[in-house]
Amino acid sequence: MSSPPAERRHRYAVPSPTEHEWPGLAAPPESRVRAAIARVLFARAMSMVNIRAVFPDGRVIGRGGPDAPVMRIDDPDAFFRRLGTDGKIGFGESYMTGAWSSDDLPAMLTVLAEKITTLIPPQLQGLRRFYDPRQPVSEENTIAGSRSNIHRHYDLSNELFALFLDESMTYSAAWFEPGDTLHTAQLRKIDGILDLARVGPQTHLLEIGTGWGALAVRAAVERGARVTTLTISEEQKTLAEQRIAAAGVADRVQVLIRDYREAQGQYDAIVSVEMIEAVGERYLPAYFSALDRLLKPGGWVALQAITMPHHRMLASRNSYTWMHKYIFPGGLLPSIELIDQQSREHTGLRIIERRDIGLDYAKTLHEWRSRFLGHHDEVLGLGFDETFIRMWEFYLSYCEAGFRSRYLTDYQLGLRRDL
Repeated sequence: MSSPPAERRHRYAVPSPTEHEWPGLAAPPESRVRAAIARVLFARAMSMVNIRAVFPDGRVIGRGGPDAPVMRIDDPDAFFRRLGTDGKIGFGESYMTGAWSSDDLPAMLTVLAEKITTLIPPQLQGLRRFYDPRQPVSEENTIAGSRSNIHRHYDLSNELFALFLDESMTYSAAWFEPGDTLHTAQLRKIDGILDLARVGPQTHLLEIGTGWGALAVRAAVERGARVTTLTISEEQKTLAEQRIAAAGVADRVQVLIRDYREAQGQYDAIVSVEMIEAVGERYLPAYFSALDRLLKPGGWVALQAITMPHHRMLASRNSYTWMHKYIFPGGLLPSIELIDQQSREHTGLRIIERRDIGLDYAKTLHEWRSRFLGHHDEVLGLGFDETFIRMWEFYLSYCEAGFRSRYLTDYQLGLRRDL
């Protein structure tokens, strides 16, 4: 997978975040002692990975050869102050503010992701609970909290998402086969979920997490199903209803502003695509209980879920990360073991079928990042700034690296009651 050429990326202005727009980013924190410790730990980490870290004076550290990904430390003082004070959050913030850069950001982050469990000395990893910040109470996924969390990401701008998503406006992993475009791969993914849920002409389908309506439209148009779809994003509901009407299926698809915990009725099948990550560990029992309560006897549930290894999920589940702070507040990536445990403890549902499309997510994210960066000027025209663009470049690259390294994967799961 290729990345945007360096000369194209570097023509963009260096971010100058203001305290008003980006609290805490205008100036790096003052902590010389922590910065000194960060320098030592960074040098240790670079000695273990195939990366070349290049400093403004020409000094190079790291075990990477001439063809290794390059990390340019453009402002060492700011970089180490942020890294020493805020750890992984500071690492991402220092990219947002231009303290470091890379010509191939996903490749560089992939190398780090492959070594993530060994970069920090074991004795420091054992102290994680003392120095890792905890998720704020304000980002708890209560009914009100979930709406606030979703608003911060999905209600940014429908026009923004349209710049880099395919024409179906699908914001989850595609499922690629040779020769596929992003659009055809997204339709294959949707069909895969509908197949797992056994959706057909007689199906009354419940969708938890509408997105911009692509799955609901396809279920109605191609399968003849009746669809009730739930969202807690006003922006998404508005555009989804427009797209549903344009497809001529407004009489068969109903979009409701409703939390899954407030859902009523019973349905022949339930689907939920990459929504479980926004539930939060504390509310997983309520989520799975809702699936059990809302599904008719003999029905199927199809989930698409981003997952991480169980031991890593256990180690990091209470941490407050850069991703929480800037992209997905309140989120938790479950493990397959956690999904299986929750379904057994709170439902009669069992995982019957599974499909791993994790590497397809890496390709999906590559496509999104390329499209996003290719619309740089249009993003600025929507009222976003250079700091936002670097934040999203880091987000998309960071996620791509997670899937390329197999630290993360993405499953399509078919569940039904244990008969």
